Parts: sequence; C-alpha cells; structure tokens
Amino acid sequence: MTHPFEIELETLLPASPDEVWAAIATGPGLDSWFMGRNELDPREGGVAAMDIGGHRETAVITGYEPGKRLATRTPTAEDGRFMAFEYLVEGRGGSATVLRVVHSGLLGDDWEDEYDALRRGWPFHLHSLREYLTHFPGRTGVPVFGVAPVPERPAAELREVLARALALPSPPAVGTRVDTRPAGLPPLVGEVVWADDERFEVRTGDALLGFHHSAGLVLMFHHLFGPHTDGAEAAWQQWLTGLLA
Repeated sequence: MTHPFEIELETLLPASPDEVWAAIATGPGLDSWFMGRNELDPREGGVAAMDIGGHRETAVITGYEPGKRLATRTPTAEDGRFMAFEYLVEGRGGSATVLRVVHSGLLGDDWEDEYDALRRGWPFHLHSLREYLTHFPGRTGVPVFGVAPVPERPAAELREVLARALALPSPPAVGTRVDTRPAGLPPLVGEVVWADDERFEVRTGDALLGFHHSAGLVLMFHHLFGPHTDGAEAAWQQWLTGLLA
C-alpha cells in the first residue's frame, strides 16, 4: 500500500538568484553540494539523472522556468510509488535568495522509515548548499562517493571509529577544529560544520566532506574543489574500507 507525503522547507541563502539557480539546476552545480554525479537536460520534458555508486536514477523535468522554478518527477513504480521535487527561487535584495523546496509523492509499505529519513536528510543537504555558496562561490566541485557495509556494527560504534580516525571527539561537535592526515590521503585542516546522530560534515579550504553512519553502513559524500582530484574517490574508498575492515 502506498502512502502520500510532502516535505516543505525554506532557506535564506547568501547568493544571487542566478548563483542559486546554477547550483540547483545544472549537473556541475548539483555535484558541488548534493549527492552523486548529476546530469540535467535544461528544458521541460528533459531528463535529470543522478548516479550514486553505479546506481542511476532518473526523473523527468516537469517544470523549467530559468532562475525561478524547477520541478521533476520520477517514473511511477509498479506499486505506484514516485517522488516529485519542486524548487522555487526568489531573490532578496540582489545578494540573498530564498529557496523553497517541496518534496512530495507516494512511499511504499515502509513509508514511516522512508519519510523519517527524508525529513532528517533535507536540512543537512540545504546546509551543504549554504556552505557551498558561502565558501566556494564560483567554483564547481568534484563529487566523491564511498560506501562500506559493516553488518552488525551499531551506528554509534561506526561514528566513534570515523571520529577517531579524523582526530575528532565522539560524537563530533560543530565548531571542532580538524587538523589531521588520514592514512593515504592529503592533510585535512578545517572544522566540523554539521553534526547529528547520523552524519557529520567537515569543511576544509578546498572540500566539503560528508560522513553518514547508520547501523551496519557508512557512506561518504564529498565535494572536492581543489586542483588535485584525480584518484581521490579510489583513495577515499580505500581509506574507508581499511578503516572498517
């Protein structure tokens, strides 16, 4: 049985409407703060695609008003499930923009868990968008994805392992300085800019590094803005796999 849902959020961003539009309505813009590798055909009826670890998801663009409104809808599954997204952009004085996001659709039998995960995830993603627009304006990021399934290990234990490897307290706290060199990776110098029960994010001078931990699973969604990104995804995956082996 399907269950309808709707999540609506609004955030004030320190950027012009054109900058916000480029971040939400282009592949390179989405790569700089959202999940996976993204492609977007900029027209109504075009396709928006996201690739995460080789898993590709697509949606049809149902509304496209440059600088103002973007809407997409995923195909309807056999059981009736689908997701729809609407982004509304409104300028405030030239140097600030209000972005309103509406995420709606139909969820499946496990709708309560799905809805809860979506409800908790969106504030983090909008925070990452704000970090991107504030600290990396005019730049585009290279997305880095990593995953490590670790059955039968609780989320709190995984968070502690991640935090220890990055020389952070457990649980990590917003504002904590980071100054460490993870094995096989470049030095990390920055600070924790988001922390909750499921994820934390570190901002350095040339990266946003997101670590997501739930029972039995760790995911990394990073965005790299520096000049040296070749091989970064393989290096981060090797680090994560070795850490949790």
